[in-house]
Amino acid sequence: ALAGFATEHSNGYPGWKPAPGAALVQLIDDTNRALFGTPLAIKAIHAGLECGLIGEKYPGMEMASIGPTMHDVHTPDERLEIPAVAGFWRLLTAVLDRF
Repeated sequence: ALAGFATEHSNGYPGWKPAPGAALVQLIDDTNRALFGTPLAIKAIHAGLECGLIGEKYPGMEMASIGPTMHDVHTPDERLEIPAVAGFWRLLTAVLDRF
């Protein structure tokens, strides 16, 4: 308001309850271990994810949100760890090959 702008709020993304024990999550973790020799850090974070939108349309669908390491997302300081992209790509394509 001080700058002369109007604001508008929406409901945002619907919630999504992660299922860390899901078969899909286990497949991703197993694939990561096979490729890189380490387990994944499987955790839930506070973020608006497409998983909430998709899960609302397809209840019960197994989902996992994965990606390369990012920092300060949606801020002017947002950045992506470029070296993490290659590892993420290897993981993603290896998981898809296992289907």
